[in-house]
Amino acid sequence: MLERWSHAVMLLWGWRRLLSVALAGSLGGLAQAPFHAFPVLWIAFPVLVWALDGAVDLTGRRGLARFWPAFRVGWAFGFGWFLAGLWWIGSAFLVDVGQFGWMLPIAIASLSIGLGLFHGLATLFARLLWSEGPSRIVALAIGFFLADWLRGHVLTGFPWGSIGQGFAANGPMMQIAAVLGGYGVTLLAVVVFAAPAVLARALPADRRFAAGIAVVFVGVVGWGGYRLVANPTTFEPGYRFRVVQPAIDQWTNWSPTFKHETVARFVELSSGPARDAAGAPLAADLRPSLAGARPSRLPGITHLVWPESAFPFLLANEPWALATLAELLGDGTTLFTGATRAEAPAAGETRPRFYNSILALGPGAEILAAYDKVHLVPFGEYLPFQDFAESLGLLQLTKLRGGYTPGPGRRTLSVADTPPFAPLVCYEAVFPGEVVAPGERPRWMLNVTNDAWFGMTPGPWQHLHQVRLRAVEEGLPVVRAANDGVSAAIDPLGRVVGSLTLGASGAFDFDLPRPLPATIAARHGDLLAWLLALLAFSTMSFRRIKNEA
Repeated sequence: MLERWSHAVMLLWGWRRLLSVALAGSLGGLAQAPFHAFPVLWIAFPVLVWALDGAVDLTGRRGLARFWPAFRVGWAFGFGWFLAGLWWIGSAFLVDVGQFGWMLPIAIASLSIGLGLFHGLATLFARLLWSEGPSRIVALAIGFFLADWLRGHVLTGFPWGSIGQGFAANGPMMQIAAVLGGYGVTLLAVVVFAAPAVLARALPADRRFAAGIAVVFVGVVGWGGYRLVANPTTFEPGYRFRVVQPAIDQWTNWSPTFKHETVARFVELSSGPARDAAGAPLAADLRPSLAGARPSRLPGITHLVWPESAFPFLLANEPWALATLAELLGDGTTLFTGATRAEAPAAGETRPRFYNSILALGPGAEILAAYDKVHLVPFGEYLPFQDFAESLGLLQLTKLRGGYTPGPGRRTLSVADTPPFAPLVCYEAVFPGEVVAPGERPRWMLNVTNDAWFGMTPGPWQHLHQVRLRAVEEGLPVVRAANDGVSAAIDPLGRVVGSLTLGASGAFDFDLPRPLPATIAARHGDLLAWLLALLAFSTMSFRRIKNEA
């Protein structure tokens, strides 16, 4: 059966071959959140391998021409992969459809075409070591590992939709990220999902290879399950959090016209009785207010968390808003909130600098600390060649004249008696190995985001899934507040211990989970994956040279 299918794919030619691998790549959309149908990748990757078998001529053309067919096959696979996995990004252009709607098809097509080039590079690399035996599976895995790493670092980087994210579909399967790191999971994933392709020949070496990979897969999943059982969630004493998810539509959220209504909504959702981890009110508050402190509308809550860009104005410039927050917080609660922050123009500049920030507010709504987002979203928070683009009448999606300015660097914040934490604004949390500053290790991570840009699509779920992976990699819990979902409290093994679903409006309470000791990935990043890839590459290269001698 497999032999017949493999021959059918290998014999495809021209546009039929490219269409078949594009369709195979599109199955990757089902492997991503919220579907997590990872078994489809046991179809997608064998099809890719067989198409490459048909495209790779091991005895024919010389020079660069021999690599072109393999590159085209990889690019077509990537085009399908990213089109099916990232189509939802177009929803952001519908927030102001009159100004940006025309860009939707251009943006999605350009993104899929451009990101597909990285998959083309993966198969081009694999072509260097391609053979008829099982080693070609390892070559393909190294190629995709390198491609995903490059995609996360070239220009501003965009690691969203990696193959490793498709592999880490559930709690046991995502635990390997603590060892291999976020990019390293791709190395394992491609070997696991492409291995069945070798069974089309059914030679003894092929069967042994496939059986060995099956054992590795079962071992990885089994170890992940054991790790979850052996490390039940524990909590820090004395820290009770409330996360607010207002579900304010994007147009209202950015409109100063509704600033009083926006603040009132946040205050209303923040106030009231204690809630459980799903947002349901409890019969009684869990803890009393601090003795002798000013009355608080948040009895028992030590920390209140609001999402990214909570205010359609500069909070420091609005005394009425600060007074409202001071009344809400009393003396016993610290507020972490996303907000736009402004600084006076630097020397030689004419415009003030704006930052997409996290502010920490204490008693009297005093601003205790601020973190400015470092990794800005191109075309969303700034435009490349900003002044020139604005001279042509172009603006980024936030419509902030001049765009946001990146912060000075990643930081670990210590605020009052709060355990030190790593602040992350929006998609800063999707970059493996880049969420924690060097030096002092934080005890938790704070992620504020505004995924209302993407509506009721897979986008917010994919964002949450990547945040869970960062928790596993670093061994740190995450507190996540999103304007329109998905807000969550995540323990250091990626388990969600409290949440509000996409589109829900409300708040939920929870105790802060304890961190784990630093993982291998937290200490060394993707080093182990790089060593495995280098060892495999060296071994295959040596054998190739020996065979050709």
